[in-house]
Amino acid sequence: MRMTAAVVALLLGSQAFADAAPAKKSSSTGTSSSMSADQKTFYALGMALADNLKVFSLTRPEVKLVERGLEDATLGRPTSVTLQEYGPKIRALAEQRMAAQAKKEKARDAAFATNVLKEPGAKTYPSGLIMIVLKPGKGPSPKATDTVKVDYEGKLTNGKVFDSSIARGQPAEFPLNAVIPCWTEAVQKMKVGETARLICPSKIAYGDEGRPPQIPGGATLDFKVTLLSIVNKKP
Repeated sequence: MRMTAAVVALLLGSQAFADAAPAKKSSSTGTSSSMSADQKTFYALGMALADNLKVFSLTRPEVKLVERGLEDATLGRPTSVTLQEYGPKIRALAEQRMAAQAKKEKARDAAFATNVLKEPGAKTYPSGLIMIVLKPGKGPSPKATDTVKVDYEGKLTNGKVFDSSIARGQPAEFPLNAVIPCWTEAVQKMKVGETARLICPSKIAYGDEGRPPQIPGGATLDFKVTLLSIVNKKP
């Protein structure tokens, strides 16, 4: 794959533009107030690219090398390596860095799960799911083939919210067998009207790959879910 196509695919395949967090004020000489609209757009392009490079966990010297490659290729200068030789190595490097990150993430999140298990009402299951009923429901329970309506908020173990139908003000509907395994298992245990906390280890969530940039590889997810209704109950 040519590098230009790869970068475009990364940008178009992510929500870096829509979901990017508000930027902190820059302490450098090129402050936002001194930048033109075009300069701000190019700066935002760099931010979007950075979001899609997070899987590499680049060090400062590595960032400088990326900058050199981008500059030389963009300006048509002679390059130090060829994409034919080193392009195929990019995926392998990404996978290596992702695996290392996932290992660290799992180690951190293991302590979090241990603490959650100490909370009143916490139940654990063979899959690794931890579930705490926050408010009991009185309605029926769905099957995996049913479509359900829920309100939810998803957080990382550091408390950062990565998704929330509550914040959007619009409940979500989906077939229960079309979501992460943690949800498929847990929501079947809930009754309509019930609110529960679900702790989902990575093996029943998004695995070692995660969903960058919002969800790192190996991440345990912490959900608060209210089962509002069973929209389409199948026999």
